[in-house]
Amino acid sequence: MQPTRKPTPAEIQAAAHKTVRDVIAPGLAVLFCGINPGLYTAAIGHHFGRPGNRFWPTLHAAGLTPRLLSPHEERELLEYGYGITNLVARATAAADELRPDELVAGGRRLRAKVRRYRPACLAVLGVTAYRAAFGQPRAAVGRQPEPLGGALVWVLPNPSGLNAHYQAPELARLFREMREGALARQ
Repeated sequence: MQPTRKPTPAEIQAAAHKTVRDVIAPGLAVLFCGINPGLYTAAIGHHFGRPGNRFWPTLHAAGLTPRLLSPHEERELLEYGYGITNLVARATAAADELRPDELVAGGRRLRAKVRRYRPACLAVLGVTAYRAAFGQPRAAVGRQPEPLGGALVWVLPNPSGLNAHYQAPELARLFREMREGALARQ
């Protein structure tokens, strides 16, 4: 793991509208799709980078990674057959700053990405964002009935520490169910 320093408040604020490079390759087992980068994540340039975000601990607890990775080790996910992208590329302080049209446009871009890279499973992290991006107002957490670009679609809770609806054990259980469902398909 590379040494890191915490970004300053000024660096975090300056990260508004920045983007974070996708971690992606053809033929992944699972492509995780966040809503959009937060300011802290954009400031450090690594997905799910804010301390308190539960993405990395959840991946490990669900058996998706053999050890707890840090955001700075995100490219190692490719070795395990996983990748990360976002519905909307621009960083904001909170996902509720995104306009509905941005989410719809993000859904179109994501559909094209899935067709191009052909992951076996697309795991969208955020049910509300999924509903808005794909016009599925009744979608719930779990496997979705319709594939997207040939990929199985699984909607999972947003792992942000701000999402109090799901605690760590429940997140791990849901991610584990997705892993088992995606692997059963391969």
